Amino acid sequence: MTTRRGFLTVLGGVAVAATGVGTFRAVTQGVFAGPTGEAYAAWDAWNPPGDDVLGMVSAAVLAANAHNSQPWLFRVSPDRVDVVADTSRWIGAMDPLYREMQISLGCAVENLALAAGGRGRTPTVEPHPGGAIVHLGRGTVDSPLYRAIPHRHTNRAAYAPEPVDLDPFTAMSDDVVQVVWVDKARFTDLTVRATEAIIADREQTTDDFAWYRGERADLRAHKDGVTIDASGQPDLIRAVGKILPASHDTNNSTWLASTRDVQLPTAAAVGTLVVKDPLDPVQRMRAGRLWQRMHLWATTQGLAMQPINQVEERIDREHATGQQPTFGTEMRALVPPNTHPVFSFRVGYPKYDATPSPRRPAQEVLR
Repeated sequence: MTTRRGFLTVLGGVAVAATGVGTFRAVTQGVFAGPTGEAYAAWDAWNPPGDDVLGMVSAAVLAANAHNSQPWLFRVSPDRVDVVADTSRWIGAMDPLYREMQISLGCAVENLALAAGGRGRTPTVEPHPGGAIVHLGRGTVDSPLYRAIPHRHTNRAAYAPEPVDLDPFTAMSDDVVQVVWVDKARFTDLTVRATEAIIADREQTTDDFAWYRGERADLRAHKDGVTIDASGQPDLIRAVGKILPASHDTNNSTWLASTRDVQLPTAAAVGTLVVKDPLDPVQRMRAGRLWQRMHLWATTQGLAMQPINQVEERIDREHATGQQPTFGTEMRALVPPNTHPVFSFRVGYPKYDATPSPRRPAQEVLR
């Protein structure tokens, strides 16, 4: 779930807009519409009336996930929901060990369990390597986290220079997944180098860019992927980026600049989720469930959060290709002994509101 991009230079776009050349494209690209339309309708349909299982799936599809790939499918019956991976939505060399896919599944399972409790059902989650079965009993387990589901969005913009009480997050650790706070300066240096390594890796950066939705027609067709509206950039740059979508090279350079110059320097703190066995799918899904809870709780407190996973993506790439574990060795030096990082993030108070990402509705992810 790597942080995403800024786009283009302002001056070039202003010149285009000033001449009126981009007026038609501005309309067709949704410059004046923002994150609206059919690709975003799922955010308003998250809690349909009635005690139907499909309503729980409507909340599940709004979970955090890697590259907004939404790699999940749901099989529903009156008393259970099976959550399984949609491997056709694998992000390739960016996730060679399927870590991010399994964390994404965990996020969806957490939303589903919260929605079950909020809709009069008692969930019991039975995880397995391919996903999870959520058994549905009877009884209400309402939670403020459930009501936060439609308001949780990843905030990729700069954060305000205010300290954050980290103790409530740390207390969310359990016997499988721990929340660990890492040295920001060392993590920043490591993440910048990891970002540069991804950009230099043709296969990784190609698989990464494949999820960029620069054309509004693609956004309407797929209802997924990385968008300029969710990039955390100022309004003017977002507008220009829609008129003249970034090239692959520009996308890479502005991603690196945003990571190095905006996102990490303005973070109040940087943390990582660690487990004992980073290759265990169930532990990864447990990490996803914890991340979803953390982000929902942060939403109730007016806090902003963003995944920062370039280091983990390079660790997986090193493992998959048999390279020297450079990033793995350096990252493990930042966490407690005998633990392994599987998901990193930043937290802070927002300076700007985050915007939603596109989502496929529940009806499109039923198996």
